[in-house]
Amino acid sequence: MTRLTKNSKILTTIIKAIQDKKGENIVSLDLRKIHEAVADFFVICEASTNTQVKAIADSVEQSVKETLGEAPYRHEGQQSAQWILIDYVNVVVHVMQPETRRFYKLEEMWSDAPMTNYES
Repeated sequence: MTRLTKNSKILTTIIKAIQDKKGENIVSLDLRKIHEAVADFFVICEASTNTQVKAIADSVEQSVKETLGEAPYRHEGQQSAQWILIDYVNVVVHVMQPETRRFYKLEEMWSDAPMTNYES
């Protein structure tokens, strides 16, 4: 399987889809040098309501499908919409409400990974 780069089409498509739906505090974590990591990248963002969390997740899935013809390997969390996870195998997207993000602290858990911030 080919390793992704920071400029991979799937990563740029996901970031743009999040920005289009006004996702906030968007970061990507580059996990390629971390052996225990389950993916090459995590993309994490937040939204303040269940409705917006779901809209961002839907936008990501639709954009990746339209642009790259790829459906997620799996997704979880659509029911509660506190934290929706979209797994594209090499990239895992986390759309979270702010309190959920503060509680789980993914950025701290993966603090060895280089982090890139994106404009909201």
